[in-house]
Amino acid sequence: MTSMSVLTEENRASLLRASTATLTTALFKRGLRNTAIQGVLPLNRAAARVVGMAYTLRYIPAREDLDHIGVFQDRTHPQRRAVEEIPPGHVLVIDSRKDPRAASAGGILITRMMMRGAAGIVSDGGFRDCPDLEQLDFPVYCARPSAPTNLIHHHAVDINMPISCGDVPVYPGDVIVGDGEGVVVIPAAIANEIAAEAAAMTDFEDWVEARVREGRSTFGLYPPDEATRAEYERWRASAAAIHAPAASAAS
Repeated sequence: MTSMSVLTEENRASLLRASTATLTTALFKRGLRNTAIQGVLPLNRAAARVVGMAYTLRYIPAREDLDHIGVFQDRTHPQRRAVEEIPPGHVLVIDSRKDPRAASAGGILITRMMMRGAAGIVSDGGFRDCPDLEQLDFPVYCARPSAPTNLIHHHAVDINMPISCGDVPVYPGDVIVGDGEGVVVIPAAIANEIAAEAAAMTDFEDWVEARVREGRSTFGLYPPDEATRAEYERWRASAAAIHAPAASAAS
């Protein structure tokens, strides 16, 4: 397991607000290029965004003498253990080898994780029971629906070890953030720093978008030149002054 830098509540709130697009840019500035899990989208776009620490499950190809329907009677089966052992607030991230021919999990197991307080689930393969999962108020990301049971193509081998998901390395404890565009993986050691940077980037980008809607050109605005930076800082100072009296009154 990686060393963990636990997110502060303020930074967790920042990650819930920041887009995965902004986060991948913040990570790219630090030289991290491969952070967006490829080929996954949310099943229920109305569900809440996801922020949580990674808890991992790894599959290898199934083999007929080992993967039969009776294995689910074994309470040490890694998939079933993952469902019952994932800590609250964590995201189950599944390495299905980008193979959606059989499900990584289904509606009953995912609902169980939701009821246990998990934050979400991500697989680079498929899930079954997708018509139900599309209505579930729980962040579920996968490549596509897949009705066949996991045993047909997947053999669960271990939990909470480093994995690959959608070509991205995921270590237990990494911070997982998902929105309508997909899922990004933030190394645990820099999660708080990335969250703070993303919050500042989001504020600036919101301001830039407002200027663009006013008819401004992006030249000199995005990325900002020196004049734009000065204009933005004046705007920030003015906005802070407006909100300061209200904050004082509330306290």
